[in-house]
Amino acid sequence: MNPAHISALISALLATSPALAQDALFDAQGYRIAHYRAPVHQAPAGVGRIAPQAAAQLRPGRDALFIDVLPAEGGHRDADGRWRLAAPHESIPGAHWFPEAGRGVLAPGIGEWFMRGVARLTRGRRDAMLILFCKADCWMGWNAARRLRAAGYRNIWWLAEGVDGWNDLKRPLSRVEPDGGVAP
Repeated sequence: MNPAHISALISALLATSPALAQDALFDAQGYRIAHYRAPVHQAPAGVGRIAPQAAAQLRPGRDALFIDVLPAEGGHRDADGRWRLAAPHESIPGAHWFPEAGRGVLAPGIGEWFMRGVARLTRGRRDAMLILFCKADCWMGWNAARRLRAAGYRNIWWLAEGVDGWNDLKRPLSRVEPDGGVAP
């Protein structure tokens, strides 16, 4: 069979089999790797789901560590670890922003930077309350919560509605910079 026939056969299988097409959305470890903006119906295994109203009762940095993993749209991280942002980013006040840490496949250096940052912020406590988020209908907060659970953190909560849910409560957002990063 020639490559064109193989490609056509694979395309036909994906078009007729939603299960096969669904599998293409996740990697072998279960992280969402494509189409991040889509409904997410349940938290990853071992992770709780927290409602925006409950999260709004907590004091970031005192009761819980709020971690935003929304990408730096149009921005990038230089080889020296400094972030170059194309636009300001607003998040839940007191949140720590780890851009790109919610992708299914992390760019070189992002995973280590994220894990070191969370370890520093929690002072190595695996039982610290962590609230992971991005936006509503976004898999990046889900991926990051799953990643921290796999790293041994035990008190992880996923704010599925993210900054959108916070904003819906008429709670203010504030400008944040990447954790440990410097914007020009």
